[in-house]
Amino acid sequence: MTSGSCIGISTMKPCCRILCNYKSPSIFGFSPTKFSHSAIMGMLSRSGYHNSTHCHRYNTCNNTQIVGYINVIHPNWRDFSVSGSNWGLAKNFSTSVCVNIGSFRPRVVSLTPHVASDFRNHSTSVDSHSNDTSFEKIYIQSGLNVKPLIIERIETDQSKLEEVAEERCNESNVNIDNLKDLSENKVQREVSEIEKEAWKLLQDAVVTYCGNPVGTVAANDPADKQPLNYDQVFIRDFVPSALAFLLNGEGEIVKNFLLHTLQLQSWEKTVDCYSPGQGLMPASFKVRTVPLDGSNEAFEEVLDPDFGESAIGRVAPVDSGLWWIILLRAYGKLTGDYALQERVDVQTGIRLILKLCLTDGFDMFPSLLVTDGSCMIDRRMGIHGHPLEIQALFYSALRCSREMLIVNDATKSLVAAVSNRLSALCFHMREYYWVDMKKINEIYRYKTEEYSTDAVNKFNIYPEQIPSWLVDWISEEGGYFIGNLQPAHMDFRFFSLGNLWAIVSSLGTTRQNQGILNLIEAKWDDIVGQMPLKICYPALEGEEWRITTGCDPKNTPWSYHNGGSWPTLLWQFTLACIKMGRPDLAQKAVDSAEKRLSADRWPEYYDTPNGRFIGKQSRMVQTWTIAGFLTSKMLLENPERASLLFWEEDFELLQNCVCMLSKSGRRKCSRFAARSQFIV
Repeated sequence: MTSGSCIGISTMKPCCRILCNYKSPSIFGFSPTKFSHSAIMGMLSRSGYHNSTHCHRYNTCNNTQIVGYINVIHPNWRDFSVSGSNWGLAKNFSTSVCVNIGSFRPRVVSLTPHVASDFRNHSTSVDSHSNDTSFEKIYIQSGLNVKPLIIERIETDQSKLEEVAEERCNESNVNIDNLKDLSENKVQREVSEIEKEAWKLLQDAVVTYCGNPVGTVAANDPADKQPLNYDQVFIRDFVPSALAFLLNGEGEIVKNFLLHTLQLQSWEKTVDCYSPGQGLMPASFKVRTVPLDGSNEAFEEVLDPDFGESAIGRVAPVDSGLWWIILLRAYGKLTGDYALQERVDVQTGIRLILKLCLTDGFDMFPSLLVTDGSCMIDRRMGIHGHPLEIQALFYSALRCSREMLIVNDATKSLVAAVSNRLSALCFHMREYYWVDMKKINEIYRYKTEEYSTDAVNKFNIYPEQIPSWLVDWISEEGGYFIGNLQPAHMDFRFFSLGNLWAIVSSLGTTRQNQGILNLIEAKWDDIVGQMPLKICYPALEGEEWRITTGCDPKNTPWSYHNGGSWPTLLWQFTLACIKMGRPDLAQKAVDSAEKRLSADRWPEYYDTPNGRFIGKQSRMVQTWTIAGFLTSKMLLENPERASLLFWEEDFELLQNCVCMLSKSGRRKCSRFAARSQFIV
């Protein structure tokens, strides 16, 4: 059965699944007259399914329970299209139906167009025939040559169906005694009681949609009477959970998550009559069960996404799309299922995110310009501009996209633009964000108000900006990437996530990456303390706190985002340490966390300079705290898996940069240097 160009998200088993196109069939290149809507519904009625257009759950009073699911494109969904006339190819183009009738075991029915087996020739691409590079038209190559739609019925043996049913019944139990190797059968290993508890809590946090696992809630404390948005599935929060499941051989939940959030990407997003770019990924989503058409007997499950319109401060989640791309690559690396990356809808989703990130603006730098609170630090903390965390994730997402994008005539300009941006961003971060004792001394002697293309102090940084704490704090053998850089402004705070991802993605040089770990080791009591890891160091205090945070009562000194300790950063620290050959540092941090996390009921964050107290507003049974701990344990036990999740130096990127570092020192960047010829 050929399913290369079939778009759908349902992975329920067993089920009656129908994937078809009947509203805008031209995107697939076949006519709806080949298989009519009435014929589809007739077949459904013969299978016991009642005509409907939503995801329904029916409960009856007799012993035979009828449960029917059908997913269709919501009227507000605009898959791979925008409101303007430039995006007019398809509104609704896929329907997924899953019917489970009582105790009967239905057969699997799939409708797919038979197409050529070369999937790469059916990727979404920009129409190059009109010299248009604005992603205005999306099509499938050779779409007009596909064969007519046919029905292919797969008969499944009763014994097979029973095995599947048994597998689904046991799906709620996490496999804590068996870790699945990528290429071999599961092997038994001993796990501690704390790990068993963590796995149970992680499984309890799983959210299902139409019977399929689609993510984990942010926190799952039964004693919490006001969960706010902690009962939602956050993209960034789910990443450590996804890695824990993948490392344990459970990929279905991650695949479902990636595809469902991809569908949400195409929803209309409006805040005060303004709609952001279509490539924006939601910060989170919630599965809601609502009555169907006012009925008290029929209900439907709907996904309710939040793109920032409900967030505190109404800040768009810039990092969500970057995390989504990073997780997509990790899924392929850890499962070997690269077909997911090559799907038409997934390729289009990657390109829409890139279009949003690579759009030309007024900025003079290759770094990404964002507002305050647009990443993990989602409250006002003075990180607006070009924060390190966003740049490190941006660089990682660009490297992921460069690996996963299907290259053809229509996408080669985009791939070239990604390569150009990677080269420029890599040079920019290594040259201007890195500080060590030598660089700080250089800044201390800066001349200011230089007007020249050959200026040394390019950003007109005043030496008086060097904080007094930094002079005595910076170690001789270490260094780090500063938190932010703008004209006449350097944020010298140490931000853990950005520096750790600089190591993981090879944004820094080998010497710089080693310097970051050397600094963390030298300043262990400040950055790790009694609970790893400080989200930033040091905390804003006094007048600086009042001005920068606006007197935020949650971000008081040494609490929450203002110098709080976040156990979820443990897995990223572990990954960075394994890459640099320092698993001993990671093990030390894991051992420190393991002593307290379970006893403290898995808090979200810790307070005080050394992380001694549980955060004053910390949620308990925080999912990414649990998942970060489990992921760290598995990475340390299987370091070969960790190698699939980080990047080594890409020397091709350095060679492509017209102003890269030379062996003898800095090469001045001329305004007449070669410019990119690629338009995104």
